[in-house]
Amino acid sequence: MTLLLINIKELLQVREPGILKVSGEEMKELPGIKNAWLKIEDDKIAGYGSMDNLPAIAADKTVDASGKIVLPTWCDSHTHIVYAGNREQEFADRINGLSYEEIANRGGGILNSAKTLQETSEEEIYRQSAQRLEEVIKLGTGAVEIKSGYGLTEDAELKMLRVIRKLKQNYDLPVKSTFLGAHAIPKEYKENPTAYMDLVVEEILPKVAAQKLAEYIDIFCEKGYFTVEDTHRLLKAAGEYGLRPKIHVNQFNAIGGVKAGVEHNALSVDHLEVMNEDDIEILKGKETMPVALPSCSLFLGIPYTPARRILNAGLPLALATDFNPGSTPSGNMNLVVSLACIKMKMTPEEAINAATINGAYAMDLSEAHGSITKGKKANFIITKEIPSYTYLPYAFGTNSIDSVYINGKSI
Repeated sequence: MTLLLINIKELLQVREPGILKVSGEEMKELPGIKNAWLKIEDDKIAGYGSMDNLPAIAADKTVDASGKIVLPTWCDSHTHIVYAGNREQEFADRINGLSYEEIANRGGGILNSAKTLQETSEEEIYRQSAQRLEEVIKLGTGAVEIKSGYGLTEDAELKMLRVIRKLKQNYDLPVKSTFLGAHAIPKEYKENPTAYMDLVVEEILPKVAAQKLAEYIDIFCEKGYFTVEDTHRLLKAAGEYGLRPKIHVNQFNAIGGVKAGVEHNALSVDHLEVMNEDDIEILKGKETMPVALPSCSLFLGIPYTPARRILNAGLPLALATDFNPGSTPSGNMNLVVSLACIKMKMTPEEAINAATINGAYAMDLSEAHGSITKGKKANFIITKEIPSYTYLPYAFGTNSIDSVYINGKSI
């Protein structure tokens, strides 16, 4: 099947093979071709160029993209899409003055979601999660990472990971699975958190590995949750099973989580709302991708990741949604890109790079996703007729997507 797009107003994020991420000043450049064509063979990008030099192509289908922009689908490297129910009451509680931490201390927050999930059947969790996944695909997401972490018991964590595996089997886009058993300390372990870490490390982790239910390991390294020592212990144990870290750090406090992640060759360190100079220095020259989650900052009213400090230090940065029931009940990457520009002072070019090529890197997918490159998967967005790509983050409340293609097929 040969698909040909013609008269594309601008084809964005056009790169040569071998570019896996962009950093610092490089992020200000968003390579593209105006008045372009794009050729798709089956599920892969086969060619592109200017309409001035369009060769004779025998296409099975031709799409006229006059006035429209084409760019790679968003790569969302941090989500909690698999959960049960919602936490709308806590939303109202926060409006009435309670902080996220106060709600958590009352048994709300993650523990609330864990209780709901434990009481919900695997089939129902899958149904709800599949609906969310379909929603984000329609919003332009073409690759996604999904974490466990709302189980907090052996049975419930394995149940979540099986749901993620089923989503991976039933949907064509890449779905990466992360084991986040160390998301919060269950109520029954509050007086003995070490015993819960024993359960995660010695009982649940070996089963996750044996059943091949995850590619990554995660932990919420934060005051009131898990310590730097817990982080070292878990990441070392997970490394013996081949699970690479993608970890929650520096959401409310900088306690050394970034350094711990880098020491264990973390693929990414995520949140980073609170960053000190040591954290930034530690990340320089490393393979670890910093990941910002601006819609979480919007929803909770907490600081935004200091993108300008990170980029001015020459580091890369990725953007993701953190889609979850408590702190970010949205998987809309278009909003994330807008917030990065509005609240984090990223340029549209930087934000689109962060949400595509760098997001792919944060899931170890940039060999096949995240840019318009010959041989990569044909996962791309066709916008509606818009003035320029700057309009995407500018019109933050407008759905500017006309269609989304996954593996060369319109969804």
